[in-house]
Amino acid sequence: MQAQYPIVPVPFTSVKLNDGFWTPRLNASRDVTIPLAFSKCEETGRYDNFVNAAKHLANPSLEFPDTAWTFSFDDTDPYKTIEGASYLLQTYPNATYKGRRLDQYVDSVIAIIASGQEPDGYLYTARTKSPSKPHEWAGPKRWVLVEKLSHEFYNLGHLLEAACAHYQATGKRNFLDVAIKYADCVCREIGPGDNQLKLVPGHQIAEMGLCKLYLVTGNKKYLDQAKFFLDMRGKTSRKDAYSQAHKPVIEQDEAVGHAVRAEYMYSGMADVAALTGDSAYIKAIDKIWDNIVQKKYYITGGVGARHAGESFGNNYELPNASAYCETCAQIGNVYTNYRLFLLHGSSKYYDVIERTLYNALISGISIEGDGFFYPNPLSCREEAKYARQPWFGCACCPSNICRFIPSLPGYIYASKQDKLYVNLFMGNTMETKVNGKAVTLKQETNYPSDGDVKLTIVKGGGNFDLNIRIPGWVRGEVVPSDLYSFVDGKHLDYCIKVNGKEVINSNVKDNALTDGYAVLNRKWKKGDVIEIHFDMEPRLVKANDKVVDDRGRLAVERGPLVYCAEWPDNDADVSTYLLNQHPQLNMGKDITITAGHKVQSITTNAQALSIGSDGKLKTADKTLTLIPYYAWDHRGQKGGMDVWLPAAVGAASATHIAAEKQADNGFFGK
Repeated sequence: MQAQYPIVPVPFTSVKLNDGFWTPRLNASRDVTIPLAFSKCEETGRYDNFVNAAKHLANPSLEFPDTAWTFSFDDTDPYKTIEGASYLLQTYPNATYKGRRLDQYVDSVIAIIASGQEPDGYLYTARTKSPSKPHEWAGPKRWVLVEKLSHEFYNLGHLLEAACAHYQATGKRNFLDVAIKYADCVCREIGPGDNQLKLVPGHQIAEMGLCKLYLVTGNKKYLDQAKFFLDMRGKTSRKDAYSQAHKPVIEQDEAVGHAVRAEYMYSGMADVAALTGDSAYIKAIDKIWDNIVQKKYYITGGVGARHAGESFGNNYELPNASAYCETCAQIGNVYTNYRLFLLHGSSKYYDVIERTLYNALISGISIEGDGFFYPNPLSCREEAKYARQPWFGCACCPSNICRFIPSLPGYIYASKQDKLYVNLFMGNTMETKVNGKAVTLKQETNYPSDGDVKLTIVKGGGNFDLNIRIPGWVRGEVVPSDLYSFVDGKHLDYCIKVNGKEVINSNVKDNALTDGYAVLNRKWKKGDVIEIHFDMEPRLVKANDKVVDDRGRLAVERGPLVYCAEWPDNDADVSTYLLNQHPQLNMGKDITITAGHKVQSITTNAQALSIGSDGKLKTADKTLTLIPYYAWDHRGQKGGMDVWLPAAVGAASATHIAAEKQADNGFFGK
């Protein structure tokens, strides 16, 4: 019998998003981001690599060595963009690209990819198009550098993720069969057998891709291969912390090394833990999660503190201006927490997902969908000239966010026997089965602008538990640890009504939560209406004193959104502002960030510090205006930005805080 997650996701194919906050993001994916990504694949020779591989296979005397600046993982950019397009087709089945139906264009790209696959299933254009002079990272023959720079297994992982999404979205096997052939090739040549090579991915993601292929096909060998890759980590020639190979995975208890590689591996560990029930894996991934959320997690939901090695730092090492927080790592963090929810069923994982999703993740792409951050800092000075870029030579972040945003409908709901989980709050209509009976649920909300949510049973029903997540920020918990805490003394209430009658109130002791969920048990029927209200007010947050960079500073958030102060809304450098000792947070006016996109501002009383002509410190009363962090850097580069605001005199500058060293915003390696 095929194993499943203990909690089953309601797939993206069953949810139609119609949300004031997120639908514009999906529209931008359809109209801008995915067309841009496909055009970049065309312009930069991503498709030519497969075409040239096919030409060599047809005529071995023809070889096409790399002549430009290319990477051994360039094949993944078409894969990831196809994955995003596949999710997108569920929301927009009539989407087009260059006047052609999007699904037809995707099929044409799949045909190009398939043409470059070798007869035994091997699919890696960096070698196939020029076997005698392969890419310098590829090595002289298959797999010899797979633990270092070849990315052969990394390419496999993204191929599997994309092919499974395409199959789920369209029902077509054209891409799935290509992916299965490559997976079978790897399973034949790499493994525990006497005649097999004992190797692990240099850059992880094959593990979670293989688990997804297992779930789609039911073939257990793919799950076994994923577990083999994880079991062997730290036991082959690769033994460094950068790639999380410093010790066997079940002995690891701290997040270390390259943050993207790490989060992909942790996602694979969570997959294996959930699908096999292996207690050693469960124990290890739980410890790693604890370490991240307790000691290595930014208030924006970001992970990965250091530019050096694109890596996690030491415990409590969370710098602001030099924060790396690579967009890919934020996507990986969502993947890890999603799988841990499917394993454990606790709302704390969705508290992390929500914080990352609304802040550090969508900061990585402009509202218009055509500009991208590689790192996502929490502070920036004018001279850093920090700005989203139209693309990168190493395109992992743009193509990764291409695939993630359209997949969002699949993260909203989940079920387990007689339980239906409502995990995210965004307008949509969903169809599923709970306890064997069909249910159609409609969700209406202006979240995160306000905390009111309306659920309606449109069709079906039956006797089941409706588990509604009560976010940590409502319950007085910034994150599921003591890394951050609210310091304003406010108490937010929540209540839930069913058909107009209050059934849950946060002030009633009998209304206890179960793993962070309000559980409503009844025989549901068509027409039942559930109204949810969360108080939503601006809050002040402080960091644990062990976070040196945040001492003497406070941050502001409202609901799931973290706020920042940016230069266009304030008439002095924001680093010179000092919050009053008892700051009052007020909702300000709506601010236009881009054409068609306004944000709710928050204002507070502060003083701007300066040095007068007489050399003495001067202060001026000011109103400090803040906007949601995700919206920063849409209005030019003429000034600074800060998430953590000085609340102690020693944390502010009377002149200007010098820019910390910030890396080039162009190329970052994998």
